[in-house]
Amino acid sequence: MPTSPATEPALEWRISDRAVDYDEAEAEMERRVRAIRAKAAAELVWLLEHPPLYTAGTSARACDLFNPRGLPTRRTGRGGQWTYHGPGQRVGYVLLDLRARGLDVRGYVRALEAWLVAALARLGVRAETRAGRVGLWVVDRASGTEAKIAAIGVRVTHWVTWHGFALNVDPDLSAYEGIVPCGLKGYGATSLAALGITASQAEVDCALIATFAEAFALGVPG
Repeated sequence: MPTSPATEPALEWRISDRAVDYDEAEAEMERRVRAIRAKAAAELVWLLEHPPLYTAGTSARACDLFNPRGLPTRRTGRGGQWTYHGPGQRVGYVLLDLRARGLDVRGYVRALEAWLVAALARLGVRAETRAGRVGLWVVDRASGTEAKIAAIGVRVTHWVTWHGFALNVDPDLSAYEGIVPCGLKGYGATSLAALGITASQAEVDCALIATFAEAFALGVPG
C-alpha cells in the first residue's frame, strides 16, 4: 500500500457550464492523467454534464443494452457495466494520485462513496452503500424498495485515478429503461428531483466541494 505523505497534493476544481462531449472528456482525462503522473499538473476534480448517451464499462454485456431511442453508445475503460449520462446529471471525474494520497484502490473507492454520502446528506438525502452493489442507494422506508441515485465507475492507471461518478440531479429517468443499469435487474434509478429535492447543479456542486476534503483526508481511509 502506498504511504501517506505529509502534505495534501495540489488540487484543481473545474466546473463546465456546457454539456461536454463524452469523447472530448475522455481524451482530456487521458491527457491529464499523463500530466499528473509526470508531476506536470495538479490533481483534478471535473464537474460536468454530457449530452445523452449510454456508456459501457469493462464488464458490460451486450444483452443489457436495449436502447429503443437509438442514443449514442460508447465503450470505455472504466470499471462497471452500462450506465446512462445526460442533462440533469452531475458527472464527477476524479483524477487523483493515489500514491501521493496514501490510498490503495479499495480505500479510494470507499472514500469516493463516503464523499457522495456526505454531499447527499447536505442536500437532505440519506444515501447508503450495499455490499455487492456499487453506487449509492436510497431506500423507501415504507415499502423497503431501493433505487440508485449515483453510479460509480473508476479506472486507475499507474496509481492515477480517472472517471468517477454520475449523480442524478434531475435527469430523464425513463432513459434508464434502455439498459440494465450496472447489470442489476430489479432495481430502479432515482434522482434528487424524484425525491422532492429541488437542488440546482450549483447547489450540488457546493455540497460536493464542501465535503471532499474530509472524505479524502490523508490516511482516511487507507
